[in-house]
Formats: sequence, C-alpha cells, structure tokens
Amino acid sequence: MTQAKPRFRTLEEYAALDSSELPEGHYELVDGEIIELPPECDLNVVIAGFLFSVFLQFTPHYLIRRGTEIFVSSRSVTSRFPDLMVLNEEGATALDGAKRSSVTHEMPTPELVIEIVSPGDKNYDRDYIEKPQEYAARGIPEFWRIDPGRAVVTVLSLNGEAYQSRDFRGNDPIASHTFPNLQLTAEQILKAGR
Repeated sequence: MTQAKPRFRTLEEYAALDSSELPEGHYELVDGEIIELPPECDLNVVIAGFLFSVFLQFTPHYLIRRGTEIFVSSRSVTSRFPDLMVLNEEGATALDGAKRSSVTHEMPTPELVIEIVSPGDKNYDRDYIEKPQEYAARGIPEFWRIDPGRAVVTVLSLNGEAYQSRDFRGNDPIASHTFPNLQLTAEQILKAGR
C-alpha cells in the first residue's frame, strides 16, 4: 500500500514539525511537498568528511554541521541540506535545544555553506544556478561549490546581494574569508586529502 506524502501550505507548518514526524534521510521541501534526495555518492561523503576534519583545526566542532537543514527562499524550494555548514556562535546557540537541526529564517546566517556537486544535468542546474541565488538571498557570506566531475573548487564570496566567484584548480591554494589561514589546494579537496 502506498502512503501519501504530507503536503504543507506554509513553511511555518513544515518548520513546526518535530524531527520524529519527518521521514528518515535527506529531503528538500519543494512546492509544499517533501522530496527525498538520493544517497550521496561516496566521493562526496569522503570530501565532506575530509573538510570537516580540516576545519577542526580552525573552529570548534559544534560550529561545523553535516546533515543540518537550512531554510531558503525561492519560487519552489524552501529548504536545503548542504553537504557542510559552518555556523557562528550565535547560530549554534540558536540551535541549542531545537526540535530538529534546521537553520530557520529567524536564526543567524551560517558563515559558510559547502555543496559538493553530484554527477548529472539536474544536479548541475541546482548547484550552479539555484543554490547560489538562494544562498545569496539568505545573506550567507561564503559558499563553496566543489565539483569533482569538472575538477574545480569555486569559492563564492557575497558582495552586496550577489556572489563573486573564484575558481581553483590543481595546486591553486584555496582563498577563504571564513578560514584565512587555511592551507589547502583544490587538488587536496577534490582528492579528499588522499
């Protein structure tokens, strides 16, 4: 027997749910409907884990988040699950005791959001067109797009209401406002430190 997917008229209705009332796994809220996301490819998981371990040299573990949802504003999508997110202290405090790990519109904006591009045209449109617009509108100061298929790490820095992007390839050292002392190349990220 097929079970109907819940529909939500407002983001507030969706946000009021406890994590136990949501399906397991990763999903996005699109046009009021919960859409399950496929599992990440293994390389994406390993890259995110590598960056998590690198960021621990610069910031406390509780500010680095995997599996935390962020509410965005676009015509159809109202929530995203970035591969990695770095909060500030105020953002971590706002999540303390929350019913679920979701950065709502009322909470402080993350310092950095990282998306690792999966293969496929649909993923390209989502990661190259939609997400930069959504994250810029949210006021996220820095957004990294890591694309193993194209062998490029793009650091997008918020300038006014739009991002300025800079591509890094091969042995190019990554320049980050969030982590100015980071000594990491694009190749190290794309190969997950191997």
